[in-house]
Amino acid sequence: MRLAFLGSDAFAVPSLEAAVRAGHEVVLVVTNPDRPKGRSGAPQPTPVKAAALRLGLPVHQPEGKLGADAAERIRAAGAELGVVVAFGQFLGRRVREAPALGYSINVHASLLPRWRGAAPDFAAILAGDRETGVSIQRVDAALDAGDVLISQATPIGEDEPRGALRERLGLLGADLLARALDLIARGEAAFTPQDPAGVTHQGIVKKEDGRLDLARPADELARRVRACDPWPTGALELPDGPLQVLRARAVEGQGPPGAVLDPGQGDGALVVATGQGALALVEVKPAGKRAMAGAAWARGRRLRAGDRL
Repeated sequence: MRLAFLGSDAFAVPSLEAAVRAGHEVVLVVTNPDRPKGRSGAPQPTPVKAAALRLGLPVHQPEGKLGADAAERIRAAGAELGVVVAFGQFLGRRVREAPALGYSINVHASLLPRWRGAAPDFAAILAGDRETGVSIQRVDAALDAGDVLISQATPIGEDEPRGALRERLGLLGADLLARALDLIARGEAAFTPQDPAGVTHQGIVKKEDGRLDLARPADELARRVRACDPWPTGALELPDGPLQVLRARAVEGQGPPGAVLDPGQGDGALVVATGQGALALVEVKPAGKRAMAGAAWARGRRLRAGDRL
């Protein structure tokens, strides 16, 4: 099939590679413009653009919201189907219906209708879901509300951070996309409407989502640390500045929230009381310093059992 591929984030790269590997012709890659990154501030291509150039594919980088120009480019390229993966903006009707088949499909990192929206992997971890997955759906007028062609579940590891989960889901999505494209090419695609009773939403993750409130239950805080890895990172707001919490786990213990229960367990964790249970701070990073074991940070602060953070 002749495909127009719309994507930007690294999550989309395995899907682009899988489409090419499966023998489909990617006639146009639409991705976001180069943006300044790093200390130099030099413009950097999106991961999808970098992959497209490596694969020798034509690239279009429109500024702003996609409109008539993008739709015309997709038609002019002779695309039969649009494939959208972590593109970063919603597609209007003209763009999503521009391919010859009259529709586009999306690779979404959840088991729809659960966790529509921008950050389904974040939401699944934070909610304590035992599994998530990938859905291939038809792009519709409402965000992630289109009928589902195919989906596949995968368990969420007990200590799995969002970054690792997202990488796995990207690979799973690539395999699922190849299967979906085969079904469409053979004329065997059957789309199923989503159950409105099961719909949940998760918007864009913000920096403040990493804030750790020790009045909350320990298991919730441990999930938030995992959900915010690698960004925005879980953080405790302390009197002398924020303390990033890179790894943590819920353990037994009780006391006033923020009270030090054990300044240094055998595995290097600092244990503090929360609103329910206790949180072991396994690895932390003070502002402007390197990452270290929670116990090492506690020793530097000369914390003892009974002290308060």
